[in-house]
Amino acid sequence: MKKELLIGIQEAGVMHTVWNEFDLDTRFRMVKDAGVFDYYDKTPTPYDAPQFRRAVEKYGLPLTAGGWFYMLGRDEPLLQWHLQVAREYGTRIQNVQIFTNNLQGRPVTDREVAETYLWAREIGEKWGVVPCLEVHVNMWSEHFGRVERVANLVKRHGVNFNMTLDHSHVIFKMDNPEEQEVQHMRADIESGKLELDPFRHGNVCQRWIDANYVRHAHARAAIPNGPQNVWAMIEGKPGRGIQYPFVRPKSGEWHSEWDAEKLEPWKEVVRQLLKHHASDPDSKLATISTEFIPWPDYGAGAKYSLFEHSIACAEWIRAEWKKAQEKTAH
Repeated sequence: MKKELLIGIQEAGVMHTVWNEFDLDTRFRMVKDAGVFDYYDKTPTPYDAPQFRRAVEKYGLPLTAGGWFYMLGRDEPLLQWHLQVAREYGTRIQNVQIFTNNLQGRPVTDREVAETYLWAREIGEKWGVVPCLEVHVNMWSEHFGRVERVANLVKRHGVNFNMTLDHSHVIFKMDNPEEQEVQHMRADIESGKLELDPFRHGNVCQRWIDANYVRHAHARAAIPNGPQNVWAMIEGKPGRGIQYPFVRPKSGEWHSEWDAEKLEPWKEVVRQLLKHHASDPDSKLATISTEFIPWPDYGAGAKYSLFEHSIACAEWIRAEWKKAQEKTAH
């Protein structure tokens, strides 16, 4: 039986160079007309919920995946509400980012993250939506070694761990000692406890994939030690380099030189993920959302079309998925 793999687009990528340059109906029409997306990735608010319901029905594009960020000690009611309303929009996956620090400013522990996951999963089961904890900067998981530790705590309760793999956050830290210092991760990398390079045995992304943690994924291109976003200054400092154009930008659309070869580590993780999904009958992967976004650490200020690069990335993923299935068939 042919395996399902749905590909969608995160709402912030449905734009060219200016955020909110299109109204909601136009954004849904653009995604539908592109012909490469199965769903629209978004968690509505109570304010805009009626608009999303109309757009979902009009264009036949469900909000199969959504996501938000949560601070422990403050946002548990918000997460509960998101899980409860998800099925109204056809949502299967709720991507969950948990901030590094809780409301009191204290770093959250692995146990607290695991307990939050178990609590959210129990709620999600009642409403038919799966919470997935995301690997992300500024969150508990920015030290990549914590992911496996939390997963092991969850599994002690006889529960499967589900995560969102956004490996752009892994790739851009390669060959980047300053970024590796966050949450004191550099020491584990230099000692060999953590391997970031997807072409090396035992790298973190391959470990997560092989452990069958990955239920959802974000596809935003990045390169090792990617150039900082000098077109988006924050308090006098450029944004972090967690987004790289997927195809060659035109002259003046990008602040740095572009080299297709530098994308290979990022692409390799996608290939590993698709190979796993095609070959492992127990694979949990269900959805991949392109996520070329306009925030300072990503694509703010860029002159290339985020939407066009999202389409190009989705087309590439579909082609790679077809190859992975063909290899498995033979």
